[in-house]
Amino acid sequence: MSRSRRISDPLLAIGAVAQRTGVTISAIRFYEGKGLISSERATSGHRRFRKSVIRRLSFILISQRLGYTLDEIKTQLDRLPNGRTPTERDWNRLASRFATDIDARIAGLQTLRSKLDACIGCGCLSLEKCRMWNPDDVASDLGDGPRYLLGDTSEDVGVTVRDR
Repeated sequence: MSRSRRISDPLLAIGAVAQRTGVTISAIRFYEGKGLISSERATSGHRRFRKSVIRRLSFILISQRLGYTLDEIKTQLDRLPNGRTPTERDWNRLASRFATDIDARIAGLQTLRSKLDACIGCGCLSLEKCRMWNPDDVASDLGDGPRYLLGDTSEDVGVTVRDR
């Protein structure tokens, strides 16, 4: 590695990466073992990480907090260059793909929040509202699960409040 390369993209010891990210050393090793990040070996045999690993680890942590699995995160990170520091354009492409999915998750959470106190079409029929919107569990004709939270409506099974 040339001297200019070391100055522009210094390699960091695992402890320095852990300190900067707040990720434990064992977790860094775990993520490396899963192929989410990579390291190089110094002549001493110790792991050395490119500074760009800090951003990857931060992305992993945020994605996990948003409920993404490590496999989903890896799929996204695999689209970034592993041998070089990702450019702003690389990250923008990744962010765009994630933004679409996050928007869908937000919409789903808003739907869940707005319908929690109403009939969700799950078949429990424990609320008086359920007997009005899902009499005799007609929502089950649309499939398994909480049909109204999944996007179906009582109109999809031909039930209206007038019918009751």
